[in-house]
Amino acid sequence: MSMTPPPGWYRDPSYPLVERWWDGAAWTDHRRQPGAVPVPLAPPEATGRGSGRARAAALVAAGAVLVTSIVTGVLVLGRDDDAGGAATAGTTPPPGTPSATSGTPSPSPVPSAAARPGAPSVVVDELNGITLPLPKGWVEPRDVAEDDIVMTTPGTYDCPGDPGLCRRGRVVSRTVTANAESSPKALAEQDIDDAAKTAYDRDPVGGRPYRGITSHRLLKAGSVAVAGRAGYLVRWRVRTGAGPGGYVESLVFPSSVGSQAPVVVRFAFDAGAGGPPLADMDRITEGIRATGDAGTGGGVGSSIGPSR
Repeated sequence: MSMTPPPGWYRDPSYPLVERWWDGAAWTDHRRQPGAVPVPLAPPEATGRGSGRARAAALVAAGAVLVTSIVTGVLVLGRDDDAGGAATAGTTPPPGTPSATSGTPSPSPVPSAAARPGAPSVVVDELNGITLPLPKGWVEPRDVAEDDIVMTTPGTYDCPGDPGLCRRGRVVSRTVTANAESSPKALAEQDIDDAAKTAYDRDPVGGRPYRGITSHRLLKAGSVAVAGRAGYLVRWRVRTGAGPGGYVESLVFPSSVGSQAPVVVRFAFDAGAGGPPLADMDRITEGIRATGDAGTGGGVGSSIGPSR
């Protein structure tokens, strides 16, 4: 019978100087200094982000209780050249879970789509009925708290502000459900401020990994064809209190499935030499397709009808 450790803070297998939240099934992106007390999350906002943030809020609240797994009857099993460790009698934790005997994580890397032979060059958002191209230098999400994230740049780095680990590029796709507005233009203009704050102001546990946003500048705004549908994008250049800042974009267009609710795709790219090329925003937009329809075109500057 298999048993996995309960949710809690454990030593991060990729960065042992900090603790990382295990949600009972997988690692999340929440990290803290040992002994730190997490700050509760703000309630979900009205742009369809509720599911990811609500889950993160529940996990962080639960993290206030220190979890200690005490397992008796330890039986040390044999080890081979590739793997090893201790297992409890009648209990075999799956790879990548915290050790049930010591509370220390046992890392089990999962290769990204781009790293696996024959892996697809697109990621699929079944909920919104779209596929997005996976440009060179991007991978499918792993060890992330928000299940709306569809791709990231590989690896992390030490945030320039408050302690933590940051990513240089993130792309999020979600359905707009808590807003009666249906105009892509109006929704993109409403969403961009929250997109910028989510990426560069405060993290889900209240930290300020970039010391907050000091200013922003509009780079681009206008109609765009996405998978043959009329959409709208707004792009900002943001400056931060620490680090080079970055670029954020809110792209909104109608879904091709179900009630055709608006879909918002958020881009957050770090500026500077380490960030992904800004042109990837347009490459991804141009490559978005309706699920199963490889011939549906789109892209910045394409001929489209009114975006309402």
